[in-house]
This record gives sequence, structure tokens and C-alpha cells, in this order.
Amino acid sequence: VPMGVLSCMKYLMFTFNVLVFAGGTCLVGVGVWVAVDPAGFQDIVAAKPVLSAGAYLLLAVGIALSLLGFLGCCGALRRSRPLLLA
Repeated sequence: VPMGVLSCMKYLMFTFNVLVFAGGTCLVGVGVWVAVDPAGFQDIVAAKPVLSAGAYLLLAVGIALSLLGFLGCCGALRRSRPLLLA
């Protein structure tokens, strides 16, 4: 396999993991917003009973995605197979 292909794959994996990390961070931000100020979010979404459970679900999924994205970025830059498989 040519070295240019491996370098391209490394940066593509890094870019994809940065996007996963950014998406997870956005989910954490929305989850914190809903958990702290549910009244402001109720104007957008009419489903009131599931709002608190949804906030904590967004937080959990966002934290997991952020962690996986961060580990993936580190794994892509270091070419570490265990970090990429996490």
C-alpha cells in the first residue's frame, strides 16, 4: 500500500472523529440546556413528560460520543489500533 494512501486514511479518520466529537459536544450542550432550563425548551418541543428523561439521555449519548471521538482522534494521529477499536 503506498504511503500516500495511508496518510490520506489517517487524516480522513481524524476528520471523521473530529466530527463525531463535535456532534457529541453539541448533544451535551443541548442536554445541559434542557436539564437546566426546561421551560425555555418546552416552547420548541411540546412533549413535556419525557423532557427530563430526554435531557439525561442526550447527556449520556453526548458524553459517550465525545469520548469515542476524542479517543478516535488520538488513535488516528498515533496510529494506535486499540484506541481506534475503542
